[in-house]
Amino acid sequence: MNILKNNISKILSGIFMITILYSCENNGYEDYETANTPSVKMNGEWYIDISDASGVIAQHAHHITYDTNDGNNTMYINDNKKGYWLKGKLIVNTTNLTFDATNEENLIDPGSTFTITEGKILKNAAHSKTGNVTDSIYFKGEFSYDPGHIIIFSGHKRTGFLEDEY
Repeated sequence: MNILKNNISKILSGIFMITILYSCENNGYEDYETANTPSVKMNGEWYIDISDASGVIAQHAHHITYDTNDGNNTMYINDNKKGYWLKGKLIVNTTNLTFDATNEENLIDPGSTFTITEGKILKNAAHSKTGNVTDSIYFKGEFSYDPGHIIIFSGHKRTGFLEDEY
């Protein structure tokens, strides 16, 4: 009986080892590559202060920049109605991290358009609420319902650390 138990144990151990070895192979995944979108270096969440010539309009307004998946050097900006009601496509230059838009449809405020100038992201040029080094964002905006009124947006990238949240 002990011989039978030993043989069964050896067979089960062998099957177990073969299963482990074959489960670690990459068969079928040789052609799988993760793809980055064109604006990946510029995507993120931002805390932005909004001001104009008369002073501060809003502080630490949460904005998001994300790729359009069009593959043509465009990205969206969206403040989810937490700032100046801004959502639309931006033209980006991923080499020098600049962006702009001219008379772009404001998707969060139907019937209005916006123009963005001097848009720039500076890597590691800002500090979060607690002093952590992070990216900086800056741009000027003008909205069709208030022509000539230039709004300044400047802020830093969200770090994800709880102590840096507003």
